[in-house]
Amino acid sequence: MSNVQKEKRLSLVGRVAIVTGGNRGIGSGISLALAKAGASVVICYRRDEAAAKDITAKIEGMGKKAIALQADITDCDKVKEIAAKTVDTFGKVDILVNNAGIASRGKNILDTEAEEFHKLMEVHFFGALHFTQAVLPHMRKQGRGDIHFISSLETIACLPGHGPYVMAKAAIEGMAKVLAKEELQNNIRVNIIAPGLVETEMGRRLVKANVGRDIKELYPTMPFRRACQPSDIGNLCAFLCSEDGGYISGHVIYVDGGGTIGQMLV
Repeated sequence: MSNVQKEKRLSLVGRVAIVTGGNRGIGSGISLALAKAGASVVICYRRDEAAAKDITAKIEGMGKKAIALQADITDCDKVKEIAAKTVDTFGKVDILVNNAGIASRGKNILDTEAEEFHKLMEVHFFGALHFTQAVLPHMRKQGRGDIHFISSLETIACLPGHGPYVMAKAAIEGMAKVLAKEELQNNIRVNIIAPGLVETEMGRRLVKANVGRDIKELYPTMPFRRACQPSDIGNLCAFLCSEDGGYISGHVIYVDGGGTIGQMLV
């Protein structure tokens, strides 16, 4: 196979992606990676318009197309508007990355108010569900699609004080696996990407709060002596959407540098 043929199989030229929370953190890495592979990108964001404009400008600087649309993903009607706007603008939607999420407050389950569980489920689970239901009819009509859910290693680490977050991410994984079976006949691939600690603003705050140190100070103790970067998640996402990732569906793919080897059987 020639280099040109290989590049073509990895190319996303002509495809259209929606990335929720695509303006910051992991989402920004995903938006940029999909655009670099050739896709047009719809960046869905709830807040930080400046960051959304910045990522849009970077994508346009690559010579690719991008638009930023503001929405609260817990608002089903607003989500439908985003899906419709995407199709109106680009003619279709090929890729959905359910990335948007929030952190929990760090209390044990007994001490956590029911409201906190509902809030995490609304954003992580129902937000992803709303977007999935909004784009699926378009993907079915096209006869092809890729849907990715960003989960977390938290679902296997099950750390005390992270109950609402773990439960919300576990719910996402369950939905994604069922969806993968349901949509197999429609040529729609569904996968779950589960990162460990990622060097984002949120990741840096988490490290500072838990150990009182800068994340870079922990590099010597990390796999490959570095933290996972948003681009690591984005590059995997782009591969899974490509022809070379075409036979992968229904899986949880851990992006942790091998840090959890052996822990999954404990």
